[in-house]
Amino acid sequence: MTPLEDAIVELIRAEGPLTGAEIRDRVKGESLALWQTCRSCPALEMRTLGRQYLRLDQQVEGYARLSPSILREFLTYSVTGLASDPESLEKRVREISSRIDEVSGMKQELANGFVDNIRKQFAEDWPEDKMCVILAGDVVYRMAHKVPRPERSTGMLVRGSDIDLVFILADDVPDDFAKRLDDAIYRSKYMALVTPSVREEIDYVVKNMARVHEQLQFDTFKRKIACKILHEGVLLRGSQPMFDGIKSLLRSRGVVQALEDLERQARASRAERQGYLLRHSHAEKMTIEDRTLFYSAEESEEFE
Repeated sequence: MTPLEDAIVELIRAEGPLTGAEIRDRVKGESLALWQTCRSCPALEMRTLGRQYLRLDQQVEGYARLSPSILREFLTYSVTGLASDPESLEKRVREISSRIDEVSGMKQELANGFVDNIRKQFAEDWPEDKMCVILAGDVVYRMAHKVPRPERSTGMLVRGSDIDLVFILADDVPDDFAKRLDDAIYRSKYMALVTPSVREEIDYVVKNMARVHEQLQFDTFKRKIACKILHEGVLLRGSQPMFDGIKSLLRSRGVVQALEDLERQARASRAERQGYLLRHSHAEKMTIEDRTLFYSAEESEEFE
């Protein structure tokens, strides 16, 4: 075995199955080389957790890639154990899977509480039957994590996965209400970000059904992003018929089929990238372009 293989095998023999992040913390080395070793060493077995799902990325040809990236999947959603001890590996997989599901549930409860607090600020003015609030992102896929990361606009550390919310209003809801709603959400978003006991990032958008119909044209990157969010989203509160109508429109306009096609492309690309990276097992000889196959654009600093 190589020195790196020896180091990882001895580590796991001493401490038991570990996530990619735990291995990286204990064995000093490049993340890519550690992933390659865990994937290819006969003495090791690596299991991935959760699921992969479509993410649209403007820096990727065709826009489609899978989330989590190979890097994030390795660090947060994989467990490596000894091939000779499958029972220990399975036990750790169950523990971490349960933890991920628990984090996802906690984030969804936080989203519900966030929306309820907004709702209370409007009392009787809240048009429950003329709006729907949709939750999207990692939480919906039960893939939320609590790995600290910098919030994009401020650089302030937040607790893992953000919470994506879409507030959709019927076209006859007054513009004044939409403005007051946006202001209230923004204030609450800021408090969630800066309160030390919370430190959560809330991403949100407020729009009406006319805007949804524009986005259903699915002809620009931003419109495709909006449609993907609507497709994956679940209803938090508001009008069930309105929400069901949006889902029906996504199907009838061919958007669901288009998104499924993009996901198939992303899966084929992921398989090709992983195969390439595993065939080129000497990370120190790989080019910068090769290494970018391993992580998404926003993860470049973490990888380097």
